[in-house]
Amino acid sequence: MGQREILTSSILACIAIAVGSAALVGRAQQRTDQPPSSYAPVVAKEPFEQTMARMSKAKAEVMKRHMDLLKERYDLSDRPADRVTMSRGKPVQEGVRARLPKGVAWQQLAAMTSEEIREKDLWPAGFYPLPHPNHPEGGMVFPQSHIDEIKKQTGRDLTRFDLDFDLPDHLLADFPPAIFLTTRPDLGDVSRGKLVTSDNFYELFNGILNPKQLEGLRLLVTPFPQQQFNATEDRRSARPSLGVTCFDCHTNGHTNGTTHLVGDIRPQEFRHRLDTPSLRGVNIQRLFGSQRALKSVEDFTEFEQRAAYFDGDPVIATKKGVNILERASQVHFMAEFMSILDFPPAPKLNLYGRLDPAKATKQEQFGEDVFFGKGSAPSATQPHTIQTI
Repeated sequence: MGQREILTSSILACIAIAVGSAALVGRAQQRTDQPPSSYAPVVAKEPFEQTMARMSKAKAEVMKRHMDLLKERYDLSDRPADRVTMSRGKPVQEGVRARLPKGVAWQQLAAMTSEEIREKDLWPAGFYPLPHPNHPEGGMVFPQSHIDEIKKQTGRDLTRFDLDFDLPDHLLADFPPAIFLTTRPDLGDVSRGKLVTSDNFYELFNGILNPKQLEGLRLLVTPFPQQQFNATEDRRSARPSLGVTCFDCHTNGHTNGTTHLVGDIRPQEFRHRLDTPSLRGVNIQRLFGSQRALKSVEDFTEFEQRAAYFDGDPVIATKKGVNILERASQVHFMAEFMSILDFPPAPKLNLYGRLDPAKATKQEQFGEDVFFGKGSAPSATQPHTIQTI
């Protein structure tokens, strides 16, 4: 990506803030005929076999509609960057991926004010919230690579009969991701190239972690019932399921792109899609989710089991088998392990997190200038102006 493209992309990111949430709501999915409710139905109205047959039949059309939306909004082609890779060597993708309205160029948008873009309805659709593959249904959807490896190692099947994962593999993180620990930087990747599961966590980490951290890791790879994967008749797996693990979404303490809907917004069509974030560096984070009550990684861990696994609905959680974690001897241990997950080594950064001029390329330095300059949010004392080169 050239310098002009980088600058233009950064300028448009700033404009996104100015366009505001009103436009986002305008593009939200249409409400259904049913009056909005804070609760999911508790009592199933049809047998499981009938539900599975109905949703399996509808799957092809649901996925076609969603994939058509992706193709309309984004360029999802495989365009690896030259000599820029992830920890295991997988190429990082490059280039602007949001598609523009017909007949519009990036330079035109960069020269317009946010009000002009809104009035002429020229905002690229790729910058609007991306819906879940089936937004009215929602729920956890896992990449096929993760499904296959979990089934191979543990026998659990995370396949949904109603939905498939939607993003191509080349746009996802390394699988399985490397694991770096703040306590043992000398060891490098402690996962040894493996997906950490209940089958191998002890073998991999015994002698590296203390007993509390090891117990926390055990809980992070232990499956517990979840909204779509459980033993009830309204599950979305063909067979009754033990559930999912924390590390099914936060794979190896990082991410595999698993998608879901946030639990703190109602009605359903206003809920935001999320792709599970990395837990690397969680020890220095101060934001642990959209739920404002979460003040620590312990809060985050406890909330996930009590409500997030069940779309934020404690009534459904009781029905499907909520796992209440004990704060002092379980939640605390899980948080202890998560708090030592480190970022990958960054040899081009100095102690202050800035590029070392002796190691960085000119293009990388230009990108840093944009990131900390025009690409950063304007302060309250600075007028919001748009400049071009």
